[in-house]
Amino acid sequence: MGIMKDRFKVKSDAVGLEIKELLKEHGNKVIGEVTLSQIYQGMRGITGLVTETSLLDAQEGIRFRGYSIPELREKLPKAPGGQEPLPEGLFYLMLIGELPTEEEANHVTDVLQRRSHVPTHVFEAIDALPITAHPMTMFVVGVMALQTESYFQQKYAEGINKKEYWLPIFDDSIILLSRLPRIAAYIYRRKYKNSEHIQPNGMLDWAGNFAHMLGYNDESFKELMRLYMTIHADHEGGNVSAHTTHLVGSALSDPYLSYAAGMNGLAGPLHGLANQEVIKWIFEMQESLKTDLPSKAQIEEYVKKTLSEGKVVPGYGHAVLRKTDPRFTAQMEFGKKHMPDDKLVNTVWNIYETVPPILQSLGKIKNPWPNVDAHSGALLVHYGMVEYEFYTVLFAVSRAMGVLASLCWDRALGFPLERPKSVTTENVKQWLDGKENIWGE
Repeated sequence: MGIMKDRFKVKSDAVGLEIKELLKEHGNKVIGEVTLSQIYQGMRGITGLVTETSLLDAQEGIRFRGYSIPELREKLPKAPGGQEPLPEGLFYLMLIGELPTEEEANHVTDVLQRRSHVPTHVFEAIDALPITAHPMTMFVVGVMALQTESYFQQKYAEGINKKEYWLPIFDDSIILLSRLPRIAAYIYRRKYKNSEHIQPNGMLDWAGNFAHMLGYNDESFKELMRLYMTIHADHEGGNVSAHTTHLVGSALSDPYLSYAAGMNGLAGPLHGLANQEVIKWIFEMQESLKTDLPSKAQIEEYVKKTLSEGKVVPGYGHAVLRKTDPRFTAQMEFGKKHMPDDKLVNTVWNIYETVPPILQSLGKIKNPWPNVDAHSGALLVHYGMVEYEFYTVLFAVSRAMGVLASLCWDRALGFPLERPKSVTTENVKQWLDGKENIWGE
């Protein structure tokens, strides 16, 4: 772990000095304006966070340290014989800020492999839950059970200097990331495969080993896991899972507590659970139309019916993006290469051609285009993973890379406790009448 840790220290010290100078010279400059509608409507568009690992552009989509999804698929190191990027390389990029060499990506793989042993009590905690529990519930319980291993908790109790907080946070983050695939695969095999568990293969990369432990040894499924883990890893800092992890971490909660909190947010229907909702909606459409390959005309009719019932078409629309999500496009390219004749995948593509014009015609939707959730489930079903409740756990394992890398940066840069100001509607009315200054100016 020393090479990454040393490089991270050099990078974070330099950025910390840069931020100190920025604040010294420009700390009183106004970076944005807040409207009344924004504070009532989910703080949309309010610039209030610094996240070093990625940035979401409304037109270009997600960029990790400046690199787009297509660029990452081209430039990041690959597994031997593979064509999709190694997630370990992306983690290195988010943490260090530089594209890794093949040797550096392999180093991350080695570090994660050496620390991947999961204590027995974690499995016992998961086994204590009823088999009917949602996979995300089991997953968060498993993460919380791992918290007994926290170095930060131990070092903080011993009285560590706050300038050194990042060190045990870094160690905790690496260890947590290394163990998540084992925990997730254990849950999958317990819930859906009669507890017939598969031991890890230390010769495989992080995502390839995850696929192996899930029970899928098709090489193209391993490639899918590498792509899936890469494109779901981060989405700047304002989404629920990333912001929650950052917020809870700002209270100096260790990475286990912070990440578990973020994953409880990911489990919500308006965030990570959406990938489950997409495939469920498609299955319901197929059943309603009595066909596994509905025509575009049939899809159009069913979409209009869905909208007329006051429901949304899952997988379409995004809070920030104003074009097709590049993560959707990456998955579509993967599908065209590995499963061009799959009926479910073709249905996803037909939905893609049908839904946006309908949503555009309503005149109320800023982004009628598909997001990442619109495609991922169909690819998984192709390989036999039909248990769509589990899809959010896959999302959670991937998202760990982004939020944990960010957590390391939060502590290295000494970011303080996050505590925004809130007001009441009565305060707002008094302010509108000119009786009270609620903004504290």
